[in-house]
Amino acid sequence: MKITIIIKSIMLSIQADLPFKINGGKQMDLSLIQSIAKENDTKIVLLVMDGVGGIPNNDQNQTELEAAFTPHLDKLAEESICGLQLPVGNGITPGSGPGHLGVFGYNPIKYQVGRGVLAAGGINFDLQHGDVAARGNFCTINEEGKVTDRRAGRISTELNQRLCNLLQENVNIPGVEIFVRTVKEHRFLLVFRGKNLSGEIHDTDPQETGKKPYGARVKHDGAKYTAELVDQFLSQSQEILKDEHPANMVLLRGFSQKPKWPSMKSCFKLKSAAIACYPMYRGVSKLIGMDVLETGESIESEFETLKKHWNEYDFFYLHIKKTDSYGEDGNFEAKKKVIEEVDRFIPGLRALNPDVIMVTGDHSTPSKLAIHSWHPVPVMIWSKDCRADPVKQFNETACLTGGLGSRFPAEDLFPIVLANAKRLEKFGA
Repeated sequence: MKITIIIKSIMLSIQADLPFKINGGKQMDLSLIQSIAKENDTKIVLLVMDGVGGIPNNDQNQTELEAAFTPHLDKLAEESICGLQLPVGNGITPGSGPGHLGVFGYNPIKYQVGRGVLAAGGINFDLQHGDVAARGNFCTINEEGKVTDRRAGRISTELNQRLCNLLQENVNIPGVEIFVRTVKEHRFLLVFRGKNLSGEIHDTDPQETGKKPYGARVKHDGAKYTAELVDQFLSQSQEILKDEHPANMVLLRGFSQKPKWPSMKSCFKLKSAAIACYPMYRGVSKLIGMDVLETGESIESEFETLKKHWNEYDFFYLHIKKTDSYGEDGNFEAKKKVIEEVDRFIPGLRALNPDVIMVTGDHSTPSKLAIHSWHPVPVMIWSKDCRADPVKQFNETACLTGGLGSRFPAEDLFPIVLANAKRLEKFGA
């Protein structure tokens, strides 16, 4: 009994002092990794299938990953250490920004930024310090002003450009300069430029149909002036778009201002590249100093871009968007097929001879719910020295028993990746 008490006391003492997580203790400290990171010639690939996690939603009570035919991902899992990661924390439904920052090794609670800034980076908009950016959706409202489609049927990018030009030319708000720029499909960027602006504004998007868009609501009193500007923009936009169909109104999310964050190079000594066709993910990559490579829209094009630039970088982040898009559309079969398409490119990825491969998602988007969810996300880390566990398949049920564990912070993954790439010095004497 005395021995047990002494051991518990020692563990509690260690847990209180160390900067990394032990059984629910403190999170990994980025400064610790920064102090022991080193350069070498190993190569790392992070493959993110956006929203890949799911919950059972077919006649066989399977998730999309479980239903998909994925012999190559399963073979990789057999040689990997696997688990289920939490992008932010237990019960927390993450946005794409926090979900990605976690797998990049950044604490998503400490490093927070709204989608507006990410959207600006994604389309190479020259966002200045003091600007307030928001990510917009063109949406459909009915005669009662209630949202009937939050994405206006995913209108074409060409129609988006026309509508953005319409707003840019006709919205007039004294005292502030306004920029309305196309992102992709139904998404656009809104930027306010002027004095005394604040990004502390809640989303106007109600996140569900059958409700009216919200007006601008402040997070603190210092944002009241900016909220007044936002309300003017919303009012004028509704009037300008009233005869358009299906995009006759706008929803705004992620009001934010440009932050100053440490780069992947300064933290991990990595020369990093991002391969993502969707602007928001290009934006979050730029915020932490990745080079964003030009690539095509298809999954094949993204893997070809990886191959083309293989000798130029240490770390590659490759993003697959459609798993999330089809999850949000509630389309089980389409999401499953995207997973199967990704699987076909795994042999080509392995033929490049990377030293470490990590495969995961930034969050779960079950087609059953048609929205981001709080469910832990499957993850596997492969290297020649990863100490593979008994997991034989890459899916939610199999990864539940993996050696990484079933409910650990996503930010704990990156130090493991760096260690497998022999990029961390010994800590201490």
